[in-house]
Amino acid sequence: MSTLREPSPTNPAGSALTRVSVGQFAERFKSEVIPLSNTFGYFCASVPMSEEVVKEYLEEPIAALPPSLTAMLPRISILLVPYLERCAERGSRTRRKTRAGSTVEKVGDFVVAERPVDDRQSWASQVSFENETVLVFALKEQDVAEYHYRLYRRLAALVADTWSTQAAGGYKATIREELAASVHGEVDDESWQAKQNLLRRQANVNRDSPLFSDYLRQSFIDTLTLYLHGICCDIDVETGPRQLPSRYLRKRLNLLKTLYPPPPGYAVFPEDHEQAKNNEPGSTTQLSKP
Repeated sequence: MSTLREPSPTNPAGSALTRVSVGQFAERFKSEVIPLSNTFGYFCASVPMSEEVVKEYLEEPIAALPPSLTAMLPRISILLVPYLERCAERGSRTRRKTRAGSTVEKVGDFVVAERPVDDRQSWASQVSFENETVLVFALKEQDVAEYHYRLYRRLAALVADTWSTQAAGGYKATIREELAASVHGEVDDESWQAKQNLLRRQANVNRDSPLFSDYLRQSFIDTLTLYLHGICCDIDVETGPRQLPSRYLRKRLNLLKTLYPPPPGYAVFPEDHEQAKNNEPGSTTQLSKP
């Protein structure tokens, strides 16, 4: 059984958790990262991890990633910590370069051992080194479904930084069709807010502009997050007044399925389920039809 030690006064990771910035924590424990694949590795400074927990939190969500999408990602280390504390002055943060070539926020998130107050509690953070991206997640009081969502959201944002001309062009065309048809709704809150901002402040909503680019990016991240989460887990799309109509959502997901096909043995839609069973062994989870 592969079990990591729980942080304690005699455990270096435990002693480092009093209050240390995410960047400093990542630099301090980068040599402790355990490889999962050529792209991913992890280090846990939160709770002991049995083989089953490692599988549920790390191996399964990574195995469900589309190979073409994984090929776009930098080397990624996933650090699992007890809690993350958001600095009160987060809005005034600046950046500096360390000797190791990482970008560290002078005012940002901190890894802590004790639960922060509610308005300072954070669930995920990120720091980038020259050849590596470190994703940090607070595990205590966060269930596995929320963790999966936040993991896929971070990965979707990384893809949005490097997506191909084909992917960008295809998704932009889809969004412009929706805007031209005055389609209401979005996938998640950030894309909803970006869309409302565009609609309020720009008369020609299809004109290339910073507002349009921000909405395009947020919409792509939210939709890709849903797509990746749906490959890994059997999830339902919640209905509501802000939700994108099902036929438009399905069109987006079909586009992503074309751009980033799921691994063999994994299904996206219910009708893919039987076909997935006939492919290589793996999860056969499915995204419920919108």
